[in-house]
Amino acid sequence: MDKLPQGKAKAALVEDMFDRIAPRYDLVNRLMTFRLDVRWRRKTVQALSLPKGSKILDLACGTGDMCNDLLAAELSPIGVDFSQGMLGASRTIASLVRADVLCLPLAESSIDGVTCGFALRNFTDLDSFFQEISRVVKPAGRIALLDVAQPKSRILRTGHSLYFGKIVPLIGSALSDKSAYRYLPKPVSYLPPPGEMMQSLKNSGCRDAKRQLLSGGITQMITATRDF
Repeated sequence: MDKLPQGKAKAALVEDMFDRIAPRYDLVNRLMTFRLDVRWRRKTVQALSLPKGSKILDLACGTGDMCNDLLAAELSPIGVDFSQGMLGASRTIASLVRADVLCLPLAESSIDGVTCGFALRNFTDLDSFFQEISRVVKPAGRIALLDVAQPKSRILRTGHSLYFGKIVPLIGSALSDKSAYRYLPKPVSYLPPPGEMMQSLKNSGCRDAKRQLLSGGITQMITATRDF
């Protein structure tokens, strides 16, 4: 799977892919990131900087890893995913909803914060995604998003490309689905340039938008505050 189609075809393909890999998704994540994914999610939850009990929407929640971290921080998560396979393999006690993140079944300004882990490149329209999360988040609410990135260092970038381009697909092929893990480890090639992505988030009605590279630049965390 070298390139995803666009629009509805992309949505259908991504849904089918995640349905297939759901049973071993968490295991492969731990192995291919050497458990760094655990640290990244916890850092994302901390970046929300919201009081205990805040209602948080975790989008593309998968099996509920981020929901569990939100619960551990004494927040109140609701997980949303459109893959029935992922929701069926969930390992969380948080409330879960099957829905399209571009058309959330929620009222305006009804959520204190939003998280999303490693799913931005899977969405069919990032501008619409940012507009939708801005719609449901309360004024002064917080947004914290995780996704893949590419190291700035040429040496790290070469090693990163080799590992995620060659080694990870072998791990995924052995433990789960070959075609899925040819796509999932790919870096920023499925995302718009960082400046363009950050401007889109600001245009949706968010301020204080920041982008932070983690673990040498292999991951990015994007945070913002919903404008008043």
